[in-house]
Amino acid sequence: MLRRLMISAILIGSLFATAANAEQFTRVGDYDIHYSAVNSSFLTPEVAQANSIQRSANRGLVNVSVRERQEDGSTRPVNASVQGHVSGLTGAQESLSFRTVHDGDATYHLAPFTLRDDEAMRFELSVRYDRNAAPEPVNFIQRFYIDR
Repeated sequence: MLRRLMISAILIGSLFATAANAEQFTRVGDYDIHYSAVNSSFLTPEVAQANSIQRSANRGLVNVSVRERQEDGSTRPVNASVQGHVSGLTGAQESLSFRTVHDGDATYHLAPFTLRDDEAMRFELSVRYDRNAAPEPVNFIQRFYIDR
């Protein structure tokens, strides 16, 4: 139940993020790599605590999911390996430590990070969704504002 609440909160947060930036995904062959970054304060305190996520105005959460498109038009979740880092304008890098969450027909790869107020943050990710293929680079820039 708590896991579903967490996923719902993340998806709601992702909607806010993607509403401003349009849908964020990369299509590679039959795979769609969806990604978003949100402020962890979008999570309720109960959900954050139950899932060991630090909920704070200066903490963010990166969410990556990979889906494979099927011939019938449906998609299926793909377990992936995600690595990467985030950096600000100063160039200081923070490594991202992803963990995988399975919820029914969804698989999410989540990593917390430190927000930098009113600074463009560069996310550089490497997503391996196929053991027989090289990892796919996924890079994006997003600006966050910290509520004080």
